[in-house]
Amino acid sequence: MENISVNNKENVIISVEPGSIADEIGIEPGDVLVSINGKEVLDVFDYRYLINDEYLEVILKDGNGEPYEAEIEKDYDEDLGIVFESGLMDNARSCSNKCIFCFIDQLPKGMRKTLYFKDDDTRLSFLQGNYVTLTNMKDKDIERIIYYHLSPINISVHTTDPELRKMMLHNNKAGNIMGRMRKLADSGIELHLQVVLCKGINDGKQLDKTIEDITTLFPHARSMSVVPVGLTKYREGLFKQEPFTKEDACAVIDQIEGWQRKNLERFGTRIVYAADEFYLKAEREIPEPECYEDFQQFENGVGMISYFRGEFYDILPGLEYGGEKKTVSLATGYAAYDLMKLVSDELMKKFPEIDIRLYRIKNNFFGEMITVSGLLTGKDIIEQLKGRELGEYLILPDSLLRNGETVLLDDVYVEDIERELKTNIKISLNSAKSLVDKILED
Repeated sequence: MENISVNNKENVIISVEPGSIADEIGIEPGDVLVSINGKEVLDVFDYRYLINDEYLEVILKDGNGEPYEAEIEKDYDEDLGIVFESGLMDNARSCSNKCIFCFIDQLPKGMRKTLYFKDDDTRLSFLQGNYVTLTNMKDKDIERIIYYHLSPINISVHTTDPELRKMMLHNNKAGNIMGRMRKLADSGIELHLQVVLCKGINDGKQLDKTIEDITTLFPHARSMSVVPVGLTKYREGLFKQEPFTKEDACAVIDQIEGWQRKNLERFGTRIVYAADEFYLKAEREIPEPECYEDFQQFENGVGMISYFRGEFYDILPGLEYGGEKKTVSLATGYAAYDLMKLVSDELMKKFPEIDIRLYRIKNNFFGEMITVSGLLTGKDIIEQLKGRELGEYLILPDSLLRNGETVLLDDVYVEDIERELKTNIKISLNSAKSLVDKILED
């Protein structure tokens, strides 16, 4: 058996899918994958690439640390049926920047440890849609993205001015963003980009420069969102920043919509989009769904309101309710309040037997400038809804919760809220259909 030097991290197998190739050849939970066809497996991308061969020589270690070899013949794209201890098969790379707008730096002490971890990992960008700065990557890492064709990649740009980007990220390695993005684009990697806009810093003429530079990477630079910096009340000792005013937000929208018109004429697509928060701050009408094209920046808070509203009016005519008279309640942040009021009013007009109590929750935990529902805490919900008329049940958005769990940011569980408010809670997904289903269900 060949000698292979193994990295310090081991690819521990936690389960094997019944009836899979791995199950048939006797691979068991607790075994460790060492190599495939003589190549060390560093992470999930090595693994996915290497198992595509039709013939595999796989070296593993059993639960006692004894090495063994398995020879596998299979179809080209057939999976082995192995589940690893870590989805990345490696530790996530942490951020090496000290960004002047970092939200994690604005968290209070005493929250759960996982909230303070700053990831900056292109593998998470490819797998989960996380945004990365490319600052902690070496040239060989860029080549690896190209070799495995990890596309699309989501990149936090913020500015294309080298010196300004170094300042904003507090990292002297941050300046060559255009060079790195151009190399990726020239290799056919699709890029989706983000700018966190800071008043008086990377807005105005700097934003014009960033947008103009990005358009030179089209068609591989497919979209870019511009979102306002989120400012909590925990900013002692941090870079001084000012929130955007209504007039500022109007100016940003006018600037971006000007670029959209220009890009539509040149490229047939808008490329750059303003976050919903700017329209709310400016008290401007949210654009129609077609203005967001294929909603490529949806998860970045761009077009969410427009999409939700459009979906709601699409399903409204076909809705039916045959249940008894009832009262239900909704809790939301300030940003989504007007949208939730529209939905509630339309449903109560169509179904007079349903009374919907809508409650707007102020974010006392992070500060009133944080208005999105996903950053509300259990404590604020409990304090502001205690003693209120909640009806048969309270509906909360799933954006409040950690993925796959029932715990909010402040470690308050849904069960805790139910107990304190003496009501049942239903969780709605981020769609009009899901919310309406929760309201109308028996």
